[in-house]
Amino acid sequence: QVQLVEFGGGLVQPGGSLRLSCGASGSTLAYYTVGWFRKAPGTEREGISCISSTSGSTYTADSVKGRFAISRDNAENTVYLQMNSLKPEDTAVYYCAVARPIATVQNLCLKETLTAYWGQGTQVTVSS
Repeated sequence: QVQLVEFGGGLVQPGGSLRLSCGASGSTLAYYTVGWFRKAPGTEREGISCISSTSGSTYTADSVKGRFAISRDNAENTVYLQMNSLKPEDTAVYYCAVARPIATVQNLCLKETLTAYWGQGTQVTVSS
């Protein structure tokens, strides 16, 4: 059993930055493909950025490309999402999830393939 916990959400003004962290207990994140997802009220959950177990492959959704970047520190058992140039439409609950390592970053982000565990989410609000 893997417990995932997201940190770093909050209220930020448009144009600002936040860094989300996804930590794990019960297992090491290094074994998994990991992704960040978000869900705003009235919308479907969206896979925004995913990273392979070795950091060799990443996927980033067009909606955040050039503004958000995913990274991982397997020694710290943490995956990060650096969010820059935030916009009001980025307001959502952000979740991290892990999938079996055979899941490609595209399949995890676009189809939630082989998803095994989810965090409880952290709220990000972009507002002036």
